Amino acid sequence: MSDTIKVRTGRPDDVDAMMEIALMACEENAVTRADPGKLLRDIWPALNLDHGIVGIIGHDPIEAAILLKTEPFWYAPDDAPCLIERAIYVHPNYRVSPVGRARLLCEWAKDVSRTLELPLIIGILSSHRTEAKVRLYQRQFGEPAGVYYIFNGRTGGAMA
Repeated sequence: MSDTIKVRTGRPDDVDAMMEIALMACEENAVTRADPGKLLRDIWPALNLDHGIVGIIGHDPIEAAILLKTEPFWYAPDDAPCLIERAIYVHPNYRVSPVGRARLLCEWAKDVSRTLELPLIIGILSSHRTEAKVRLYQRQFGEPAGVYYIFNGRTGGAMA
């Protein structure tokens, strides 16, 4: 079954479906409310392979997606970019599946990292099913290099 489900590189004509799934992801996982304009300012360039790339499973609707940006860390020079994951999300209708769409997106991100010869910075910022996500990421990426904490807040149910 996983032979028929592939991660493809997003294109500009995916923008509406990407915005829809990005807003769903923010509704489920964000710490604060989402700004659609800011989402679009990250998604649109990545769909055009401008300082980023989007991996997509499905078409319209999108079943799962990952947004990766190529940029330096805040402290690094501009000529030292990393591949930084902004979000990875699987639509709720496609989570209970033997295919493992999140795993496929992780594998795709590792392939992009190897191809671009850039370090991949990817993590989990979620208050929902965190342990299962950590197990998946440890299988995919090995031991973590740190941990996030949220004080006086949580992911999901973002403030209006």
